[in-house]
Amino acid sequence: MPSVEAQLGRIKRHAAEIIPERELAEKLNKSARSGEPLRVKLGLDPTAPDIHIGNAVPLHILRMFQNHGHHAILIIGDYTATIGDPSGQNAMRPQLSRGEVLQHAGTYLDQVGKIVDMDEAQVVHNSEWFAKMDLADVIRLAGKLTVARCLERDDFKKRLGAARPIGLHEMLYPLMQAYDSVKVESDIELGGTDQTFNILLGRDLQREVGMEPQVAVTNRLLVGLDGTEKMSKSKGNYIGINESPETMYGKAMSVSDDLMDTYFYLATDLPEEQIEGLLAGGTHPRRAKAELARAIVERYYGREDALRAGKEFDRVFRERRLPSEMPELQVPPELIDEGRTGIVQLVKLSGRAGSNSQARRLIRQGGVSTGTTMECLNTVRDIDKKVELDDGLILKIGKRHFFRVQSG
Repeated sequence: MPSVEAQLGRIKRHAAEIIPERELAEKLNKSARSGEPLRVKLGLDPTAPDIHIGNAVPLHILRMFQNHGHHAILIIGDYTATIGDPSGQNAMRPQLSRGEVLQHAGTYLDQVGKIVDMDEAQVVHNSEWFAKMDLADVIRLAGKLTVARCLERDDFKKRLGAARPIGLHEMLYPLMQAYDSVKVESDIELGGTDQTFNILLGRDLQREVGMEPQVAVTNRLLVGLDGTEKMSKSKGNYIGINESPETMYGKAMSVSDDLMDTYFYLATDLPEEQIEGLLAGGTHPRRAKAELARAIVERYYGREDALRAGKEFDRVFRERRLPSEMPELQVPPELIDEGRTGIVQLVKLSGRAGSNSQARRLIRQGGVSTGTTMECLNTVRDIDKKVELDDGLILKIGKRHFFRVQSG
């Protein structure tokens, strides 16, 4: 276990806030004296099947605590996710069924294993305690939180001010997250800055039942590729940790210059001195961004794949050549009429559009091209166009997705 000073220094680099910092130092000193690891909690609500690099920020902090010799506790919120965290939301989330949540949870843990040492982590589902509660238990728990305290939350205040509804079930969410901390007896809870209210409520609840309260270690939220909203799969502004190295690299190259410092610190393992050198002004912004993209891919795939993804990006976007490898898109016979097929059907077959209406929108926005070489790719805007299925036909969707079309 590193010294307390070394641990504190590393935690501070990654944390936006430590509440209260003095108590964290005391807990670390106590752990060092006793040899007893601290219990570090991170809650995950599987509201979607995939994890992006914004979700991964607290996971990397959790792994850092593991590397320091502490005990990682992952709470899978199979109960809380059915409510939906109101943090940062300006409207009620659609509620998920427990079946949907459990389906997402399976892929979540596979991806979490890319970051956290799952052999050494404790994984618990909060249904272990919430499923056993009856209405009387829920009422007793609800009695621990006042409406006035709930309305201290910025997101609730804003929704009230805008006359947007707040569901009673949403007020239960922070209390349920706080109760998780009581059940697992956590010493530290991790989460984004949007989780501060929930984590501090956990301190209150632990104190009320006679436990030593947990310390909140929060991280900055990663802004998405659109440069404005928090990274989110539903907003399409994300880099998924399970995406191909080439896709991750290409998306990272679209990060705006003014967000590069945040991405370097939150989404890479580069040393602080190296980051400062890249951002100091002596490095061309494009080279700095290429280093950022390489470091993001390397974090999940290793150096070799990261270098290969960089070469592929240069091949397509600097040398203006087709990708060295492209997925084949088989057009079934029933969609072919005299050697042609509809552009909408072709886009939908690619999987880049979930419906005909999404495919039509992509086409109208100028995001679809066809041709046989990079130089001959022509944008298609006519949603009624029939495409000739010539040998070597290439379909390009967006900036990064190329398909080699084959007639079935």
